[in-house]
Amino acid sequence: MDMSDVARRGLVLLGCGKMGSAMLAGWLDGGLPSRSVWVIDPMPSDWVRAQGVNVNTPLPTAPAIVLIAVKPQMMGEALPVLVALGGGDTLFVSVAAGTPIAAFEQVFGSGTPIVRAMPNTPAAIGRGITALIGNSAATVSDVALAQELLAAVGQTVLLDREEQMDAVTGVSGSGPAYVFHLIETLAAAGEAQGLPADLSMQLATATVAGAGALAEVAEEDPAQLRVNVTSPNGTTQAALEVLMDGDAGFPDLLKRAVAAATERSRELSRG
Repeated sequence: MDMSDVARRGLVLLGCGKMGSAMLAGWLDGGLPSRSVWVIDPMPSDWVRAQGVNVNTPLPTAPAIVLIAVKPQMMGEALPVLVALGGGDTLFVSVAAGTPIAAFEQVFGSGTPIVRAMPNTPAAIGRGITALIGNSAATVSDVALAQELLAAVGQTVLLDREEQMDAVTGVSGSGPAYVFHLIETLAAAGEAQGLPADLSMQLATATVAGAGALAEVAEEDPAQLRVNVTSPNGTTQAALEVLMDGDAGFPDLLKRAVAAATERSRELSRG
């Protein structure tokens, strides 16, 4: 990736927990010099300290990017140290859940280019997906730069409107937890049918991971992949008649789950 301007002017990372560390690892692997990164974190890990980045030192006067990766509840305490960087050529990118662009514009000014992004936890292994939307001050090149940065931890997609971020939260932001619960419950169901717990968990984990990987690379869509596995009157069909039931199956259950997460995201954004 072409990070020459970022390397020259500097990148400030506010918060370097799991998500921040995953992004930092991706940038350094992509060729960003460690001396071009400033990390602000009250408790930086030994790994962060070992990367050669600037940790809790005075910031550059006009960095190319400030990336905000602190938890929403810490935002009020953390943002004031960055106020002086607002209103200029510094691009602000936030990966904090539930904090709308308007909240950052209040702090940094409406003329500050701001991109709001929603990654998910598979970013920790470079397999995340991040949705992005910029404010009116963010140029096409600003958004492209934010995409380039976040591509270090997986795929990126652009949204048409900030309001879509709540639904993104419900699908991909919270979605890994749904999949982890699917693995839990699939393993428990196998155990109920007489399999040893560790064997059932191995089968469930590998099956979900393998099916997801296949869905990503296959030319057919997931509906066709499902049909491919389903023999008429066979075992899979027997199971799918339960799972695809209109009232008690996956369609209604997941629709309600995603709606609940989306609505909670809206509530959090409203404060």
